[in-house]
Amino acid sequence: MVAMEITIISVARDELARAFPSATPATLSWVITGYNLGVASLLLPAGWLADRYGRKRVFLFGLVGFAVGSLLSGFAPSASFLIGARILQSIGGACQYPAGLALLLSAFPRDRQQAAIGIWGAVAGLAAALAPSLGALLIQGFGWRAVFLVNVPVAVWAFLAGRAWIEESVGEGVSQRVDLLSVPLASLGVGALLLAVVQGRDWGWVSPATLVACLVGLALMLAFVVRSSVHPEPLFDLKLFRVRSYTVANIGSVFFLVAFFSWLIVLPEYLQRVWGWSVLKSGFAIAPGPVLSSVLSVTNGRLAGRIGHRPILMAGGVFGVFACLVHLGFTGTTPSFLAGLLLANLLMGVAAGCSFSMLVGASMRDIQPARFGMAGAGRTTVFQLAVGVGVAVAIGVVGRPGGPAEALNNMRVVWWIALVMYVCQVAVFAVAYPGELSSPPVREQTALSPHRSPTVFRVSFLVKDVQE
Repeated sequence: MVAMEITIISVARDELARAFPSATPATLSWVITGYNLGVASLLLPAGWLADRYGRKRVFLFGLVGFAVGSLLSGFAPSASFLIGARILQSIGGACQYPAGLALLLSAFPRDRQQAAIGIWGAVAGLAAALAPSLGALLIQGFGWRAVFLVNVPVAVWAFLAGRAWIEESVGEGVSQRVDLLSVPLASLGVGALLLAVVQGRDWGWVSPATLVACLVGLALMLAFVVRSSVHPEPLFDLKLFRVRSYTVANIGSVFFLVAFFSWLIVLPEYLQRVWGWSVLKSGFAIAPGPVLSSVLSVTNGRLAGRIGHRPILMAGGVFGVFACLVHLGFTGTTPSFLAGLLLANLLMGVAAGCSFSMLVGASMRDIQPARFGMAGAGRTTVFQLAVGVGVAVAIGVVGRPGGPAEALNNMRVVWWIALVMYVCQVAVFAVAYPGELSSPPVREQTALSPHRSPTVFRVSFLVKDVQE
């Protein structure tokens, strides 16, 4: 549900423009921008809250906020009301990301976490990729309001199921205090940077507004880093970046996400404007790749537990390079589903299946359980910024072409950029990602669930050893 929200709204822009004719395109763009900014700005505080006050509690709070925001968005009488409801919705989304990942990791012992992350990543990746198709179906059948209202029953069911099934977990040793000054520094800094990225095309990349937003964001983030390095209770512990696997995986995530989302966000529009396909046809034509990605994410999650993340992530980058080469060689201005779309799409699906959830697992591999929420929030902040950069670069390159030939040339530039990013993904994991560690000590595994007796864990491990 939360992953779909990133892309499902993109197909409703024309409907929103007709529903609110007095609103300018710049105003309507904030229906998307406001949500993205809200999520990105609040992830770090949400991660600390989850570790400190309980991941289940923060997750359920996020579900309530998301449901209320979705309900208000679905019945919005004006564009300004809709933007406000979307910001409320973003608060719920921000709470669910780090708390949900921390709950997932806390529910499994170390030797099963990668398989669990594979399933989790498969669902999220499939949802984000298929959201435009689902959005098109909802809009055709029920109108634009259904894009928001569809979240309400899902959130209500998840809230009831979550209260009954999820076990609470907290980060052991997390201080009751936090550096309150870091909260606005981080939130406003990340928000200003993302604002410069997503609005740069409309404002102009060297316009005063874009430059000021970028400088303000950099200054606030620099102040946040300095503050976090000296404060005894930082909002985000910079020592996490001493964990090499965490740092390298986040860098690799930037390369993959810029490549993948620059391709995904502009290809449907190309199929509609140049090939003349409908929104629905374009969405379902792209669907085979995400479906394949979801299947591979599950199997690769199990495989990573045996051979490690490095070879799988390198393979993801290699398949991404081949996908871009197929697009460059066979995609033209005339429709060609098999050679010009399906083959490259399937290769891109393999690249995503070897990358999406694997990047999550690779970044969280060596993180201590007490920092699951904080580390997950930092990882997702990088995710949001990288997606914003990828989308902004792609939209800026594609622009408003004057004809099919110009549109194709612009798309080729996007594919070349994606190809370079995939090459960088291969290189960073081949050179910098550390080798897999040996089995973690029992003490670290017992810390995964504070509600279970250490004696129970010791007995379970002894039984497992005897069985083996």
